[in-house]
Amino acid sequence: KRTLKCPLGWLKHDKLPSWEPKHVPMPRQDSAVMAGSLTHHGSPNPGYSPNSAVPVPVITQTDSRDKWSKKMDFLLSVVGFAVDLGNVWRFPYICYQNGGGAFLIPYILMAIFGGVPLFYMELALGQYHRTGAISIWKHICPIFKGIGYAICIIALYVSFYYNTIIAWALFYFYSSFSTILPWTNCDNVWNTPDCTNYFGVDNVTWTNSSRSPAEEFYTRNVLEIHKASGLRNVGGVRWQLMLCLFLIFTIVYFSLWKGVKTSGKVVWVTATLPYIVLFILLIRGATLPGAWRGVVFYLKPQWGKLLETSVWVDAAAQIFFSLGPGFGVLLALSSYNPFTNNCYRDAIVTSLVNCLTSFVSGFVIFTVLGYMAEMRKVEVEDVARDKGPSLLFITYPEAIANMMGSTFFAIIFFVMMITLGLDSTFGGLEAIITAVLDEYPDQLSHRRELFVLGLVIVCFLGSLSTLTNGGAYVVKLLEEFGVGCSIIAVGFLEAIAVSWFYGINRFSNDVQAMLGKAPGLFWRVCWVAISPAFLAYIIVSSFLKAPPLTLFDYKYPDWSITVGYIIGFSSFMWIPIYMVYKLVWTPGSLKQVSRRKVRR
Repeated sequence: KRTLKCPLGWLKHDKLPSWEPKHVPMPRQDSAVMAGSLTHHGSPNPGYSPNSAVPVPVITQTDSRDKWSKKMDFLLSVVGFAVDLGNVWRFPYICYQNGGGAFLIPYILMAIFGGVPLFYMELALGQYHRTGAISIWKHICPIFKGIGYAICIIALYVSFYYNTIIAWALFYFYSSFSTILPWTNCDNVWNTPDCTNYFGVDNVTWTNSSRSPAEEFYTRNVLEIHKASGLRNVGGVRWQLMLCLFLIFTIVYFSLWKGVKTSGKVVWVTATLPYIVLFILLIRGATLPGAWRGVVFYLKPQWGKLLETSVWVDAAAQIFFSLGPGFGVLLALSSYNPFTNNCYRDAIVTSLVNCLTSFVSGFVIFTVLGYMAEMRKVEVEDVARDKGPSLLFITYPEAIANMMGSTFFAIIFFVMMITLGLDSTFGGLEAIITAVLDEYPDQLSHRRELFVLGLVIVCFLGSLSTLTNGGAYVVKLLEEFGVGCSIIAVGFLEAIAVSWFYGINRFSNDVQAMLGKAPGLFWRVCWVAISPAFLAYIIVSSFLKAPPLTLFDYKYPDWSITVGYIIGFSSFMWIPIYMVYKLVWTPGSLKQVSRRKVRR
């Protein structure tokens, strides 16, 4: 048995990594000098020593693992995962809510010192160890292996609700193929007397009970949420949405079933098409009357907001969820890279693309909100109250319905939403697939198609509760508690495990083995102290600032909040459970373990 070199070095494992030492020259790009565990016994700094005169064995990686066909396949997959629906709806709303242009200051600072270092760390970990989120802990520190299981469970929860949102977009996409969009007027069977159409109509009185045609189309035709009384009675499953979700998962299956060879080709469409559509919508929005009002509202700085703690918390949470470290996706995608790939450059480029996309999306959204304010003869602030999915399914479609060429713009807008969502689904499920297949290679490595099929079926069945009349309530609950603090806590423990337990020197040596250059002082300080503090700050603040959970006019009851916390804990609990399991079943006392740690 081989003892893993980790401060908890008493943990042993039988399986060696998928490479073997050979005293041969490096023959190709997939080979590399990896000397992190090949130093002489008793070295005070185990790892690669550039000044050492002792020849270092060269480790040749095996060719059994899949690889990206092209470098762009990987980059587009990472960009496609990171740039999702949240970039379009969440960032613009949070930006104007937290001081407009002034919000960019905490956002950029949180990205530089928190988000990007964690993003870079996860890309480097996956590329060096070439394995998924579960089995990677055999090489880092086995006692933290529960992190991998927690990541997989969180990814499952995400798939239960996120694909339902894509199904809503597909429903809208189908409904857009009509001369007059169905959410243009109040003459439909689902409309109520409260439906008020103010576009093209003079002397319209807008009251608190008034509902726009777009809002009633979303709530009463797409969701049929009026047939549910809340979480106690969510009603029946909407067969139309179930069919849409079935089509979504069919696309997902045939994109993932053969691995990165197929998904790497699909992302050439799903990751690039949204940018073409965003550019078209930006040009159209800029030509609308009142667009300038929206842009001013979006960017006008409110410097006093910088003194509020909540602004910095929102900036930290936004950059974390936008870039997506901790979800295991970056580990999975980068594990298929060549060993000497420049993951540092990849991290910088993809992070910049992600942040710029969020910023540009704000112009796309707020030019239209300014137009709506002009038409309603109200302030932009009164129009921009919607947030989350409502911004994409009510506010923006309402504006599109009253543009010239509304059918065309509606079709391309919802195509953009579908492709944005599919990319993120590809990444989330690939994280599960890679993690499980790498953990159980003997049983599953030659049965990938069947495993992916089983996973897709589980995700589809788990999503059925979100397809009911009250499914939107379930979506909101899973979004808040199924991911929320759980994934931030997982990311925090991952950063601590790598920087403090595995060791920042060893991790830096790993990066040097891949890139030929060790990370600078800035990155090392961020990994050891600033980035973990960044995540701890979000966790503590989220518990201190917990506003009541509401959706439309429904306030979530206390028992549902308890259920939410149980859902969140159901993923995180595997971390302490696995730690206890290892402590109980591994020979030796804690005192002996502590002594061994000190001796190292």
